[in-house]
Amino acid sequence: MTSDGVVVDGAIRAAWDSYRILERRTSEKERRQAQQRVQAAMDAYGRDEVSRGTVFLVGVLTTHIIGQQEGEEEDRLDPLSDLIPAVIRRLPGFELADPSQVPMVAGVLMAAAMGMNTVAWRDQFGTIPPKEAVVHNFVLWLLADLFDSVVERPGATDEIMRETFNSIAADTK
Repeated sequence: MTSDGVVVDGAIRAAWDSYRILERRTSEKERRQAQQRVQAAMDAYGRDEVSRGTVFLVGVLTTHIIGQQEGEEEDRLDPLSDLIPAVIRRLPGFELADPSQVPMVAGVLMAAAMGMNTVAWRDQFGTIPPKEAVVHNFVLWLLADLFDSVVERPGATDEIMRETFNSIAADTK
C-alpha cells in the first residue's frame, strides 16, 4: 500500500476498469479485457491498492460533479442535501451492496464534498474490506451515471476517463 493518500497509477486504471465491468454499455469483449486488467492489477499491487484507486476516483468524480455545475444557485446539486443522499438512496438497488458498509462509503463522499483527500481520509481506518470495496465500486458507477445525466450525454464520464488515461500513457512514452 502506498502512503499519504497516493495511489499507484495502475490501481487507479484498474478501478476504472471495475466501473467498465459494471457498465452495461461495455461490450462483452471489452468487459473480459477489463476483468483481465483488474486481475493483473490485483496481482501486481494487491486488492487493497485497487480498492484505494476506487476511493480516489470516487473523490475525483464527486469533486468534478460539484465543480461542473453551472446556472442558478437553486438549480445546483448541494453535496450534503442532494448529491450524497441521492447516491446512498440508490445503493439498495445493487443486490451485493452490504448496508453495513454505507457509513464508510458516505464518509468518503462527505470527505470528497469537503475537498479532502478521500484516500488519506479512508486510509486512517485501515485496509478496505472486500464487502466495502464492492460498495465503493457501485458508488463509482452511480457517480459516473449521475455525471452523464448532468451533462446529458450517456458515456461521457467513460470517454473523459479513457481520454485521460490515454493522454497519461502518451506522456510517459
